[in-house]
Amino acid sequence: MDPLHIGLGLPVDNPALLPSWARRADALPFSTLGLLDRLVFDNPEPLITLAALAGATSRIRLQTEVLIAPVHNTALLAKQTATLDRLSGGRFTLGIGVGGRADDCLAAGIDLHRRGRRLDEQMTLLRRTWAGEPYAQGAGPIGPRPATPGGPPVLFGGFAPAALERVGRFGDGFLGAAVPAAHMAGLFRQVEEVWRTYDRAGRPRLVAQASVALGPDDTVERARHNLGDYYAFTGRAEYMTKGLLTTARDIRAAVDAFRDIGADEVVLYCWASDIGQVDRLADALF
Repeated sequence: MDPLHIGLGLPVDNPALLPSWARRADALPFSTLGLLDRLVFDNPEPLITLAALAGATSRIRLQTEVLIAPVHNTALLAKQTATLDRLSGGRFTLGIGVGGRADDCLAAGIDLHRRGRRLDEQMTLLRRTWAGEPYAQGAGPIGPRPATPGGPPVLFGGFAPAALERVGRFGDGFLGAAVPAAHMAGLFRQVEEVWRTYDRAGRPRLVAQASVALGPDDTVERARHNLGDYYAFTGRAEYMTKGLLTTARDIRAAVDAFRDIGADEVVLYCWASDIGQVDRLADALF
């Protein structure tokens, strides 16, 4: 069995600290740096930020968790993601989804109710562009070609059947967030069934995400505040903050539980900018 990889989800409350986070994680056994996406929110734009972090690191992978593709211009997104894959030497993974915020869609000028269909259309164009084919009739290829043949790996996030089906149609794997292993197991098995339905070779990559805060009380309280603020629009902010893992024991137990259900990687999402968490998590897990 392949070893379980452990990644870090980066906090967004102080973007100036992220290069330091990235360099520290790159020097430790962490596998991935993940970064969330929102439009109408106080977070750094993920593709620009990950490009900066690509220059600050040499080994660790860079991943969006997840990029809300429908709010992005598709041709520009194809160029940006290919560029990031080239700049990072093929270390980029595109975690992608439809999002659910009406204000994000309003600000981007897209129809909230068509975002799923828009994502399906975008994936066809992204795959075509990454392969070096003309973007559309009357529009030639959009470069640069990504370092990864065929384009960066694509992980779909979400819970709806359509999101899981996209893994079989367009993706390389699934990224599940905000639910414990007992519930994630069912999603993983559904993704594997979809994969077989589409007669895909090999197996899908299965990635789980857990929210963590490891450190003094002010770090934990800051993380709870930021986590609740991010999920306030769902009406389930209290549920999300209750799921925050705040001890080394609980974090290790969650990682073990995700390993037991077949996860290839667990990304521990940090919601407070206390950089000491990088070393504390490494000490707890490695």
